[in-house]
Amino acid sequence: MKLSIVILTKNNQDTIEYAIKSSLFADEILIIDSGSTDKTLEIAKRYNVKIIHQEWLGYAKQKQFGVDMAKNDWVFVLDSDEEITKELQKEILNILQNPKHKGYYIKRKNIYFGKMLNYGLYPDSHIRLFNKNFGKFNDREVHESVIIKGKVGKLKKYMIHRAYATIEECIDSFNRYSTLGAKNNNFKAIFSANWMFFKIYILKLGFLDGWHGYIVARLYKEYTFWKYIKKPTPSNIHLSK
Repeated sequence: MKLSIVILTKNNQDTIEYAIKSSLFADEILIIDSGSTDKTLEIAKRYNVKIIHQEWLGYAKQKQFGVDMAKNDWVFVLDSDEEITKELQKEILNILQNPKHKGYYIKRKNIYFGKMLNYGLYPDSHIRLFNKNFGKFNDREVHESVIIKGKVGKLKKYMIHRAYATIEECIDSFNRYSTLGAKNNNFKAIFSANWMFFKIYILKLGFLDGWHGYIVARLYKEYTFWKYIKKPTPSNIHLSK
């Protein structure tokens, strides 16, 4: 089966090359750009990719647009700050020789503030590889996901996510995410926030990631708190993360 990889971009000059280089094994690479003004497209043009300019539609709709533009049935949706490891590339190519499912969950290892986290957030699995005839993105404003009509499998290898270089960048992004996903529930603001910290830091062994593991657990706790104390409001904020 031939594979198309769809990459969304806007001003991702620091990470876009990692994403593209890790995608060169695919039959088609689509760059869906929503108005980059830095060197993102200059870097992308060094490679055999197809660049499509599309005004920002929102995360789910933008990704679905990219999927619809792909010429192959099998697609892999990759964020511009992610990288497909060599081991995962081999597993994908092997799976596509005879796919037994309509979609596959892919694990991620996240890099926060220069450190790869092996616990806490891991495995952070998402459906990224799927047959577009049987899969489609839902309409959620944030934390969108793919809905598959059929069986879904899991791949063993993982990809890398260069999440945030600084704490300030993370806080800014979490603030915007919590605005888009606001649910205004005071009860959950207290209990869900504390549960989030306990789950990441204790249950998922985030403490084994050291000081970084503690910081990330605290940041996710705060993000959850913000999400439930904010009131839902219409927004067309362009989130780069």
